[in-house]
Amino acid sequence: MSLKDFIRKSTPKFLLDWNRRRKKSKRNAELAKQTPLTTADIVKDLQNIGVAKGDTVLVHSSLSRIGKLQDGPKTLVDALFEVVGAEGNVLMPTSPNNVYQLNYIRNTPHFDVKNSPSKTGKITEYFRTLPDAVRSIHPTEPVSAIGPKARYFTEGHFGQLTPYNENSPFFKVSKDGGKILYIGVTLSMAGTNLHTLEDAVDFKFPVYYSEIFDFKVIDNQGKEHIVKTKVHDPEWSKKRKCDDLIPLFEAKGVLQKVKIGQAQTLLVDAKKFLDVMIQQYEEKGITMYTPKGS
Repeated sequence: MSLKDFIRKSTPKFLLDWNRRRKKSKRNAELAKQTPLTTADIVKDLQNIGVAKGDTVLVHSSLSRIGKLQDGPKTLVDALFEVVGAEGNVLMPTSPNNVYQLNYIRNTPHFDVKNSPSKTGKITEYFRTLPDAVRSIHPTEPVSAIGPKARYFTEGHFGQLTPYNENSPFFKVSKDGGKILYIGVTLSMAGTNLHTLEDAVDFKFPVYYSEIFDFKVIDNQGKEHIVKTKVHDPEWSKKRKCDDLIPLFEAKGVLQKVKIGQAQTLLVDAKKFLDVMIQQYEEKGITMYTPKGS
């Protein structure tokens, strides 16, 4: 465990929350003084790192890390649409949950695909509410998508016992050779695609909580359904060392460190990402829980 992880896990929650608010306030004051970045600025950055027409891109993001955007989230989203074009697809995780999945599932009455807001940042909430956005109906890890294959990426997610299996948007982005952008965030902050390994192999660690939950979801027509879902065991979630895998992914040519606006960004080849995870797991036992192997 890194010193940073040790401090985070040993510090009381109220102090962590206070420190987050302090940092956010300081960051907002800095942003207010900056010259706004335009859509054209972000388009140039995206093209420079290799995002192109027809691409499928799954985007994780931190609005404040990018810098002051001229029109807020709209600036980044418009840039993404312009770069991938009408043939491309943009996806964003729009999870209604920002706590451990077990805590969320025990304390939330239902998931409403139309009305449950995204808790994965302001950019994702803006994206979710766009008229063309299609959101997958999964209680813990829904994904919103816009593009000609939006329904393909999202429709199989409904009723899946786990959110990262072969029917999930996360797996399909890998299967289709898409790209993943971590704009201002890292694998430790937004590592959903790392979980595709857990559902793609006979995973040796009991990372899912023992109880299977019946949970109410409400679809786009307002119809209620009861679905069964697994959630991650928080005791195993605390053992993750996601960012320790970054050097491996760099060495394998899977991940590049780039920049979008002011944000340090990770550009990931989704197919190679999953292929390398499976290979390294089978050969060396490498996972986000055991980044040095076992």
